[in-house]
Amino acid sequence: MGGVHCIPLLDNGNLMMVWDREEKVLTTIGGRLEQNETIEDGLDREVMEEAGIELTEIRVPFASWFWKESNGYTIYFLTLVKRICEIPKGYEKTGYVIMNFETALDMIKNIEGREERIEIIRRAGILSGNLKDEGNSR
Repeated sequence: MGGVHCIPLLDNGNLMMVWDREEKVLTTIGGRLEQNETIEDGLDREVMEEAGIELTEIRVPFASWFWKESNGYTIYFLTLVKRICEIPKGYEKTGYVIMNFETALDMIKNIEGREERIEIIRRAGILSGNLKDEGNSR
């Protein structure tokens, strides 16, 4: 089964990520789709479970990535935050972090350094106009 993740943007251009208590990493918001769940419904469910947010209808797909751990593809969307609510208790994420794209990249590099996650954030930053495209980072 595939997955869906997003990079939610706030009005000021900052992005939101979440802390994964099990993996001890800062990660994008999302997860695996449940059986018979649409991509839209899965994304709405995941952002509420993991970050306590509601999204606007603006959702721009910008990447599809194969993850060995889940043995499946994840589609990434650049989205806009409609409203911040309360994070439901009992899920694997313990809170969100709001920051600019440069800070997000620095934090990921220092916490785990995972190239795939760095590239996803870099692409979202360029697409949103919050980072300059300085060529391929690899």
